[in-house]
Amino acid sequence: MMAHLRRPFVMGLALTVASLMARAQTTEATSIQSLPGAVFALTNKTEGNEVIAFDRARNGTLTQTGRYATGGYGIGTDFDTQGGLVLSDDHQFLYACNPGSDDLTVFRVNGSHLTLLQRIAAGDEPLGIAISGRLLYVLDGSVAATQITGFTVADNGILVPLPGSTKALSSPIAVPGEVLFSPDGRLLVVTHKVPGTFGPTLDTFQIGKDGLPGDPIPNQSFGMRPFAEAFRKDGRLFVVESGLPTVNNTGVTSYEVSKVSGLLAPIDSVKNNQTDGCWIVITENQKYAYTTNFASGTISSFKLEPDGKVTLIDGAAIFQGLKSQPVDLALSSDSRFLYNLLRGPGGISGFRIEGNGSLTGLGIFGVGGGIPADYGASGLAAY
Repeated sequence: MMAHLRRPFVMGLALTVASLMARAQTTEATSIQSLPGAVFALTNKTEGNEVIAFDRARNGTLTQTGRYATGGYGIGTDFDTQGGLVLSDDHQFLYACNPGSDDLTVFRVNGSHLTLLQRIAAGDEPLGIAISGRLLYVLDGSVAATQITGFTVADNGILVPLPGSTKALSSPIAVPGEVLFSPDGRLLVVTHKVPGTFGPTLDTFQIGKDGLPGDPIPNQSFGMRPFAEAFRKDGRLFVVESGLPTVNNTGVTSYEVSKVSGLLAPIDSVKNNQTDGCWIVITENQKYAYTTNFASGTISSFKLEPDGKVTLIDGAAIFQGLKSQPVDLALSSDSRFLYNLLRGPGGISGFRIEGNGSLTGLGIFGVGGGIPADYGASGLAAY
């Protein structure tokens, strides 16, 4: 009888201990906080472009620490591109577009504090930046010069023009949305928001060992008005299509990328029932993607499958108001927190990313602190 009674007791005790351990591990996991970092926003002011800097606490909240003049000028109206403000991979340098003065500014980064190192000419209306190792390419988006131009990056972050690197896009009326390196640095992809000869287009440029690009290879976009893009570490490309002029036509399309030919092949495409999708980021674990929908005032969440398939989690995971004007997105370096530049109020909304990909709001930061409201602030970077 004792033997029969003891076994359930021991099993029950083992289950209780296992349950307590699991609970302790869960509590520990949820209590672990991110290492502190910083978030930077670009004002795009015509009278003098600035970077607004924030300390990021371990719990994801932001505290404004400074305002730093780029020495150049913005254009007042939105860039309408992704990548106007970019950190180096090691977070030591910050690169900012000054489309009103046709140049880039380079800052050294120390926490959230910046030191201006360089201003350098960067073509006609630089609007986006892509970095891969010692290469940096800028996207010029004016009607007069729709092109990419390259620089080499020195150890101290300084940019040196790369002779022979300037290449026109396949269409002079592309109104480009972003320039982006593939993970291996062998390919540049540029989205066209205005259809060209081939319809909605994504240009690919193969990058040689000398850092120079080949001629543009036009690829037909699966959806209308491809805007922002993000590569996953496995080399698959995910593109936001704003879907305009049709309402509720925003989507995300995934592409297989040929390393040999530079051609793109669609894998999957999912609509989110929102309007005017623009920016996109992918979490460090490669499982989740988030996009902003400018006209809808929302953030959409997606799950990314290992084979490149895309599953919509929630088209309106976050609604920030029809006048919020959500634009650029940025992730903390560990992807525990997501930040969104809100052009409407002139602030940055913050969110904690939960284990299932859902978002928990942390508040809106920096309103009244230098980010212009209802103006055209463009560019967000974080670590």
